[in-house]
Amino acid sequence: MEIFIIFLILVFVGLIIKSAYHKSSNSTFWPQRYDERLDEITSEERGTWSERDLISSLLDYGISPKAIFHDLYIKNGKYGFSQIDVVVATKVGLIVFEVKDYAGWIFGRAKDTKWTKSLYDKYHNETHKYRFYNPVLQNESHIKVLQKQSKQFADLPFYSVIVFYGDSELIDINFIPDGTFVIKPHRLNDVLDIILDNDEAEYTDKREVMRILKSAVDNGANPDTQTEHVDKLKDMLGKDRVLD
Repeated sequence: MEIFIIFLILVFVGLIIKSAYHKSSNSTFWPQRYDERLDEITSEERGTWSERDLISSLLDYGISPKAIFHDLYIKNGKYGFSQIDVVVATKVGLIVFEVKDYAGWIFGRAKDTKWTKSLYDKYHNETHKYRFYNPVLQNESHIKVLQKQSKQFADLPFYSVIVFYGDSELIDINFIPDGTFVIKPHRLNDVLDIILDNDEAEYTDKREVMRILKSAVDNGANPDTQTEHVDKLKDMLGKDRVLD
């Protein structure tokens, strides 16, 4: 009898933990088994777990693995490379995803340079606020780099999706432009339904699209490219030129 009661307690606790995990969509604290379907698209060493979880969700939705490109490095003139989390080629155009892992309340407007995340410290009864670069503007810059790749890319429709993983809440996000979406992971299917309901894009050379995106993925697998990207970012920030 005691063993049966202990078994019921363990089952109950397990259900509570599982429910809490799915409710929070906090991908950072819970160990996950690698989705073998991703082998056709990426590897376990590239990107973050949240990015790979997004790809799994795209596959669940029905997106072809051949249309999903992960961890792309696009040449960006004097700035070296722009790193893009995920791009999906669809019948209505290209969907560009930016993935964020944050905890706390998220505040921001589309044109603000910085957004704010607010964390409550219950042990000290204090609220801490942190600023981070606006992901809408960040993804806009990624799309601009892609549009420069060819005339066809310049003419294609683009859609921007920012996905907030982690134990975060989108409290006050506003003035989001048309074609841009800020979501939590559980709303992915909804936003895909909205985007894919648009008119079909006029591709002039689908092979060119695939070639450019595949080349960008290959760039990300090159250690020299990654090193150059990090060095350019450090030089752009210029922190080594601040002496106190």
